[in-house]
Amino acid sequence: MALLVLAVAPAALDPFRLGLLTKYLCFAIAALGIGLAWGQGGMLTLGQGVFFGLGGYSMAMYLKLHDAGPGNLPDFMVWSGVEELPLLWKPFASPVFAIAAAVLVPAATAALLGYLIFRQRVRGAYFAILSQALAAAFVIWLVGRQGLTGGTNGLTHFYDVFGRDPEDDGTKRGFYFVVALVLGTLYLLARQLVKSRFGRLLVAVRDGEDRVRFLGYNAAAVKTIAFAVSAAIAGIAGALYVPVVGIISPSLLGVVPSIELVVAVAIGGRYSLGGAVLGGVLLNWAHTAFSEQYPSGWVYLQGLLFILVIVLVPGGIAGAVRQAGDAIARRRPGVRPEPPPAADAAERKEAATA
Repeated sequence: MALLVLAVAPAALDPFRLGLLTKYLCFAIAALGIGLAWGQGGMLTLGQGVFFGLGGYSMAMYLKLHDAGPGNLPDFMVWSGVEELPLLWKPFASPVFAIAAAVLVPAATAALLGYLIFRQRVRGAYFAILSQALAAAFVIWLVGRQGLTGGTNGLTHFYDVFGRDPEDDGTKRGFYFVVALVLGTLYLLARQLVKSRFGRLLVAVRDGEDRVRFLGYNAAAVKTIAFAVSAAIAGIAGALYVPVVGIISPSLLGVVPSIELVVAVAIGGRYSLGGAVLGGVLLNWAHTAFSEQYPSGWVYLQGLLFILVIVLVPGGIAGAVRQAGDAIARRRPGVRPEPPPAADAAERKEAATA
């Protein structure tokens, strides 16, 4: 069904709405990373915007240098009085370096943080608070570096994206297919990872970290790897977001956007990778739809949705669909459905503590 919708969308939507859907798919990629870290690994990361931003700024730096031309400074540096291209910017003149940095820098940053945090057995609310503080500190740093990062305005006005005009309808359609393909590929890879031996170990760490450690496994290493993979996925989402929307700024990367991604995953179903992707699309679509009609009421509606899901359906939309399917199957003679034990146990535990 999802594949059919994605295939029909370019023909059914006008260029503007198709561009919005492409943006939603970028957020769905970031939500997929959260689904892996939080849903499968139990790491409530409230700072995923940091990794989204690292990927986005990596791509934006290349695009600004490409627009400026060899030997010239990006426009915002000229306005800020910068006379020489900063050393940090010089490698990003290469598109290969920029794309690699969009994936590797977030992954390396998360791996370093994970090594420092998880080896101290920091988890739960303490990890969530640390990740949230990281997002706040990252935004403060970006805002305070006007000549390096564009400050509050960020990086915008990209006139050439790999030889194509980003405002052209054909280019927007091409962006859609690229983002949809990347999302599908990452989803299949993440699903394969979850079904692997590592994925089962990750779920075991989520449900009983101390038991896993007593059995001789390095729980900190398992969580660090999963955290790094989720950060790399967020970096890819950020790198795709920049040419699609045409901007990357601190306002997209702070605490509030990071929490909104977590809310989207919770609504879609954090124990299901498909649910996380669905939540990333649906919540952002709802944000656009309701903001157009009720600009001041969307925040309250978003909070209400989150509360209702946590209280009534801890497993999100994906969990509710699975429960409904099980209920229908029970009515059939001779059929005894067996839901995934890890997700089912986690949902029951969360419902009991809600």
